[in-house]
Amino acid sequence: MILGLDIGGANTKAASSDGLLAESVYLPLWKHAPLDGVLRLYALQEPQAVAVVITGELADCFASKREGIEKLTGAVKRAFTCPVYFWGTGGFAWTSTAELAAANWSASAALLAREIGDCLFVDMGSTTTDLIAIRGGQAQAGKTDFLRLCAGDLVYMGLLRTRLDAMLPAARIRGRRAALAPEFFAIMADARLALGEISEERYACETPDGAGTDREAALRRLARSVCADLEEIGEEGALAIAGQACRRQKSILVAAMKKQAEKHCLTKVAAAGIGEGLIAEAAAFLGLECLRLSQRYTARISDVFPAYAVARLAETEMAGAGGI
Repeated sequence: MILGLDIGGANTKAASSDGLLAESVYLPLWKHAPLDGVLRLYALQEPQAVAVVITGELADCFASKREGIEKLTGAVKRAFTCPVYFWGTGGFAWTSTAELAAANWSASAALLAREIGDCLFVDMGSTTTDLIAIRGGQAQAGKTDFLRLCAGDLVYMGLLRTRLDAMLPAARIRGRRAALAPEFFAIMADARLALGEISEERYACETPDGAGTDREAALRRLARSVCADLEEIGEEGALAIAGQACRRQKSILVAAMKKQAEKHCLTKVAAAGIGEGLIAEAAAFLGLECLRLSQRYTARISDVFPAYAVARLAETEMAGAGGI
């Protein structure tokens, strides 16, 4: 079994090359989550090799991305006794640890270039959204998060963890316009839970106030985003905020996908991640063909696609060259 790991700032995702293992563990690195312990548990499964992509170097518990890469690669090496291979933006053959920073999209694109061909790969997770153009077997994207932000290959919003006020500066409630407080009062997970778009189980992150992930708690947080109690604006008012936030997020995604599709002359979208459904909606709005990776690889794999991709890539490399 080849184990693939995608170590992010908020979640660590794991998948095996055969697809039998596919899971995500909430591990907020900035809160000193027990990454070492989780990695040791995966080591107990005795994989033949481990292939790793890293995005957690940006967590603010690290003074720099370089420090983050060094500490995260060190944690992986300590946990496993089998061969460990790290994927960089140029593949497994890298010369500088800087190439390992935020390289998970590159692994996904490399596998899709081989198995699907030209497409706009869009992967929405809990925190960010990657929009990677794949043409002629190559990913057309910047090599760093900064360059991808500048080019539109990365949009820093996700299905769950994005602050509500970052998506929706103001909401219309009972004919009045209310600016959302620029505080950590509510997140997109609250909006989607309140509207019934995700279950409590899919609220896979911490709540802003430390309270529950039930619908009533989510409605209270939505009301708090406009400095109100739920009794002041009622469930109707809280749901109005939620609906407007979700529509705003979809419009941002539509604009980002339109820009990348037109820029690279692409008509097919490959949708992945926990936001796969929203991506499919945006593709339909734009009149683009959409392949949902859950239909090709299963929903569990779509949710953790970079981990699965790097495992598959390592398996191919090892089979073809007797090792990487």
